[in-house]
Amino acid sequence: MPKTKKAVKAATPKKAKAVKPKAAKAAKPKMAKAAKPKAKKAAKPKVAKAAKPKATKVPKAAVEQTAEVLSSEVVFEGPLFRVLRDRLIEPGGSEEVRDIVRHNGSVVILAIDNAKNKKNPWVVIERQYRHAAGRFLWELPAGKLEPGEDALQGAKRELEEETGYRAKKWKPLVEYFASPGFLGESMKVFIAEGLVAGEAHPEDDERIEFRLVKLSQVVKLIEKGAILDGKTLTSVLLFAHKMAGKHGK
Repeated sequence: MPKTKKAVKAATPKKAKAVKPKAAKAAKPKMAKAAKPKAKKAAKPKVAKAAKPKATKVPKAAVEQTAEVLSSEVVFEGPLFRVLRDRLIEPGGSEEVRDIVRHNGSVVILAIDNAKNKKNPWVVIERQYRHAAGRFLWELPAGKLEPGEDALQGAKRELEEETGYRAKKWKPLVEYFASPGFLGESMKVFIAEGLVAGEAHPEDDERIEFRLVKLSQVVKLIEKGAILDGKTLTSVLLFAHKMAGKHGK
């Protein structure tokens, strides 16, 4: 018998699986980042620079005002000075009473020998006892003026009387008031150059010793406090200042 052919089975198609659609994920909205405010830097306060003070110009003296003296009484009078008690109205308008020492004025002599050294000349200084100061003082030659006496002639007289020196050349240095709060004495300073030695003839009450000292040494004595006389301090330091400027020091 012939072999029966096996029946061919028709291939059963496989059921297609339904593809499940993927659920679309909802996109998460991105959170907008809040912009952080930038911290403002505190402005540094500017340091105000101190304004440089401007040099004040000394006003030129206009017409000088003087006090109106209502009354004046002499309360003391001696051979050298007199004391007045003045009742007055001052330029500011206030009425005052002032005790004033009236004096004819004085002269001071800065006698120098610059024959050998013009930059550092020799200076004539004196040493004498001053009772008001209670000590011996080193000073420049000086003296009071006689009533109505010319200042230069008085300076020549005082230099010769106290030291014996005469000078060939004279010139004014400065004029100042020693203590204008109560003393009316004006002091006129002269420079005397070209010294010629002679014999001194001081007054009876004057005990004076003098010597020549170099200008630089006198200045050192002033700096050390060894010279305390006002007219000597004023005259020597001003002269030394002028000399330094003249010679470029």
